[in-house]
Amino acid sequence: MKHFILVFDHRADKLILDCEFGSDVREATEFYKELEAEYRDQISVDVLLVGSDSLESVKVTHSGYFSGFSRQRIEHALGSTL
Repeated sequence: MKHFILVFDHRADKLILDCEFGSDVREATEFYKELEAEYRDQISVDVLLVGSDSLESVKVTHSGYFSGFSRQRIEHALGSTL
């Protein structure tokens, strides 16, 4: 299993950071802790540590954390393109 960190800003609807750590869970966890501390006071920012076989799988299972997803949901709900 590979480990990925995602940092997503909901206000900007933008993925700020995505990092892959391979199977090194210790390094991923340490970096996750640093990012959690950095973004602690920013309520619109999510920091996630995800385990998966590939980034492509993460994009499917956590699609809401990739740029443009909110806009796509709104367009779909409206039945048109904004």
